[in-house]
Amino acid sequence: MSSLINLKILEPQVQDFIIKNLKTDLQKLILKGSPFDGVTIQEIATQIAGKNKSEKKLPTWFNTTSILFPSQLNLEQSSSEKTAQYKKSLLKKGNLIDLTGGFGVDDMAFAEDLEMVYHCEINDSLSAIVAHNAKVFGKENIKFIIGDSLECLKNSQKFNNIFIDPSRRINTSKVFLLKDCEPNILDNLKLYLSKCDRLIIKAAPMLDIQAAINQLKKVTEVHVISVNNECKELLFVLENKKVEEPKIVCTLIDSKLERNYLASYAHEKYAHVEYKTLLTYLYEPDVAILKAGLFKSVSISFKVDKIHQHSHLYTSKEPVNNFPGKIFQIIKSTPFNNFAKENKIKKANVVTRNFDLKPEELKKKFKIKDGGETFLFFTTNNQHQKIVIEAIKKN
Repeated sequence: MSSLINLKILEPQVQDFIIKNLKTDLQKLILKGSPFDGVTIQEIATQIAGKNKSEKKLPTWFNTTSILFPSQLNLEQSSSEKTAQYKKSLLKKGNLIDLTGGFGVDDMAFAEDLEMVYHCEINDSLSAIVAHNAKVFGKENIKFIIGDSLECLKNSQKFNNIFIDPSRRINTSKVFLLKDCEPNILDNLKLYLSKCDRLIIKAAPMLDIQAAINQLKKVTEVHVISVNNECKELLFVLENKKVEEPKIVCTLIDSKLERNYLASYAHEKYAHVEYKTLLTYLYEPDVAILKAGLFKSVSISFKVDKIHQHSHLYTSKEPVNNFPGKIFQIIKSTPFNNFAKENKIKKANVVTRNFDLKPEELKKKFKIKDGGETFLFFTTNNQHQKIVIEAIKKN
């Protein structure tokens, strides 16, 4: 490992320098050069940038001494600590091979519950960094395999779990379709399923879920994960058995709690909802619900009325406090054509749903500054009329 990692970075005086310069302008720091023999300023800058990047995404990494960080790209592509902890709940007992090990955040979480985790990574320097960090964390049940994961799998035993997070950056281009990622999931799917009891695929959040289910065929569960109302991960769980209808799980993670909302596309397809006029409260579903397309299911499950087929906003007379999303109390509703004449609001949070203008265009048009406690929803109601809903956040 020492030939792949500059161990001088771990010396106390270098580590102290890194911590003391976390808020320093890196460009200015680089111009000053390295104050240490045997450690370049570029190596120091990589560690400073990595540690800063980890503060919110990987707090355990940030708060642990002697952790090594890779390039920014490797760190950007890694899971967050919160989503890694969630993923370990999807595993079968026993062992797992991670075919795209990367920075190893998921594998550190997997190792907490499994007998053995195999971290497979083609980049030997990155593998060495993760192996070092595993020792710091005391994870003795992670083995490191350097090389092509496909060749490794062909010559391996059967595993209880296979995890794969294919690269969505090919050369300098970003891709998201399963057939365009590396490795190609669809071309190798038969091999993957023959080598495990459970296959978990992490995909790009923008991937079409229903299309992916049709392509992968043996999907038992789909997990749509949001963190603080931002869609972070799509996970497809596959098993080598006949599946009538995959379970759709929307997981909402924030600083306070983790909530799960379960449904199926069969339920969504045959659900019947009516579109009603605005009442007292307005509901905006979390992005995980919107990404999963559970527009009718959430209306029925939480007894809130949809205000239009395509608006994806909901209303009720009494508050539904466990709704998976944001809850607002409606102040008033104004026809869009009258809004310019009646509006006295100069600062608000502007939201559009099923509306032909974007928030930035509306803020410019009506000279509204961003922020404050007031929310303005520009949308379409059940009478197909363009309206503006003024509301304040309840939760």
